[in-house]
Amino acid sequence: MSLSIRNQIPGTVVSVTPGEVMATVKVRLTSGQEITAAITLEAVNELGIEEGFEVRTLIKSTEVALATGAVDGLSIRNQIPGTVTDIATGGAMAGVKVAVAGGELTAAITKDAVEDLGLTTGSEVTALIKSTEISLAAA
Repeated sequence: MSLSIRNQIPGTVVSVTPGEVMATVKVRLTSGQEITAAITLEAVNELGIEEGFEVRTLIKSTEVALATGAVDGLSIRNQIPGTVTDIATGGAMAGVKVAVAGGELTAAITKDAVEDLGLTTGSEVTALIKSTEISLAAA
């Protein structure tokens, strides 16, 4: 299946914590970094997600925020360090490609944010992604 979602990083499920309607799923990416996805319990059951299950994490570029360093005191569970490899600007928005261990993320942020953060190729950044903004697909 082809998807328009640019950010697709493979990994392995390390734990599933079910709730009444939602479940949190921890995934170890091929780089060793762990991220958390919050998906419906129905999706967990339909996909057969369990420990050891191979998945692709899917993250829309509009759901990736960037910081110029580690961020403390924040509820966002997924904080992935990386290096800016490319910035494409136009109009009001910019697409920022970030090399992360085991893959690449694209963040769609405003051109003003790129300027305010002083982002250039080679800038060290932290990609911030809420667990509710990560989808999972069977690998």
